[in-house]
Amino acid sequence: MQLSLNSASSLPLIDQIVSGTRALIDDRVLRPGMRVPPIRSFAETHGVSRFTVVEAYDRLVALGYLQSRRGAGFFVAPRQEPVPTATRSDEQERAFDNTGVLYQCLDHTSENVKVGAGWLPPEWLDEEGVRRNIRALSRRADARVVDYGTSRGYRPLRDQLQIKLGEIGIAADPKQIVLAQGATQALDIVFRYLVKPGDCVFVDDPGYWNLFSMLRLQGINLIGVPRTQDGPDTAALEALLAQHQPKLFFTHSVLHNPTACNLTPATAFRILQLAEKHNFLVVEDDTYADFHPGNATRLAQLDQLRRVIYVGSFSKTLSANLRVGFLACDMDLAAKLTDVKIITCVATSEFAERLVYLMLIEGHYRKFLERVQGRLGDATARTLRLLEKAGLNVYAEPQGGMFVWAEAPGINDSAQLATQAAQEGIMFAPGNIFRPQMQPSPWLRFNVAYALDPRLERFLGDALR
Repeated sequence: MQLSLNSASSLPLIDQIVSGTRALIDDRVLRPGMRVPPIRSFAETHGVSRFTVVEAYDRLVALGYLQSRRGAGFFVAPRQEPVPTATRSDEQERAFDNTGVLYQCLDHTSENVKVGAGWLPPEWLDEEGVRRNIRALSRRADARVVDYGTSRGYRPLRDQLQIKLGEIGIAADPKQIVLAQGATQALDIVFRYLVKPGDCVFVDDPGYWNLFSMLRLQGINLIGVPRTQDGPDTAALEALLAQHQPKLFFTHSVLHNPTACNLTPATAFRILQLAEKHNFLVVEDDTYADFHPGNATRLAQLDQLRRVIYVGSFSKTLSANLRVGFLACDMDLAAKLTDVKIITCVATSEFAERLVYLMLIEGHYRKFLERVQGRLGDATARTLRLLEKAGLNVYAEPQGGMFVWAEAPGINDSAQLATQAAQEGIMFAPGNIFRPQMQPSPWLRFNVAYALDPRLERFLGDALR
């Protein structure tokens, strides 16, 4: 087996052996069933240690390129050709249901303009800061990289969250805070315990579409509460309460997804009055909290976690890959939700939680947020000009965050426009996915961090001409 190894290369010898052998197998120079040189022979021929060859061969076995036969050596493994898959007949329709949009957002190989995504581009985040703290944490003897985390999550991070929540007027003991794998798991834990199939819950209309899918998956009955620029329409909420008895009301207060509007104090007080009167709990999703540049009204601030379950996350600001979120609520309820967490996932990643803790206390997080908020402000202004030029009607000028909610004139169902855009490599988030029952909508959610791609401007100019 002829391989050219270079000991002076920056690529380790093990990696050179692995990549070179893979190339020989992929090019059919080495065919399935052929025996590769014995470890000792390979080491002597190429002037490397036997340990290097052993490590390289073991990696090739793990990658499916070689097979190890006890007493006989290593052989080229049979290669399985990929089975061609037929294009789904419903692929275009599925592209604009809730799950289909998320699939497209998570496709890192795609060069589509992901203007419908719900998060920032990776280059907007502090990747170097994450890497720096990973290196620092991995060198610590107490990092617990192979052990389970604790039931509620890493205590120093919960202590830090107590401080962070206190800064926005929410008093929470660390025992009231439960760490989760992102806000998605926190929400899942809540409704796993508090609602059962057939129960009724209220949600924002429009609102967080992935939550709607999660609830429908559990057989929960969704009732949409119309959303205004001041928050949920409290008159409509009161009318719906005369007809239904919800267990929970899921809502956003700050930088609402998708409209980017904020809750007003008057609306917040009325929601809490109705919650007390009709005996339901409010789940306040504050995932985009740190993108808001100033003070804002939150239900948990007014209620102090009596009837409000507060949910937050660091996936949008620090790293989506770390999957660190949390919930805060009444002490007794927090203990019960911790039981659900233990049953469903045993524990969350303490390594990830320690990493977030380091990011929060090293002093750079606030400055990073200020830079991102400024960058989002600039991108929002440019996106608003773009949408106005294209003839779209903006629901409200955002006061922060990454979203603009805009209406395509003369179009009853923006899913049709999204289908047309997909053919041009542009991924929209049409309004129907933000409706509880996927009702048609003329609205679209634009992520300003992706909206400055010239392909979007060209498409809107042609499609809405």
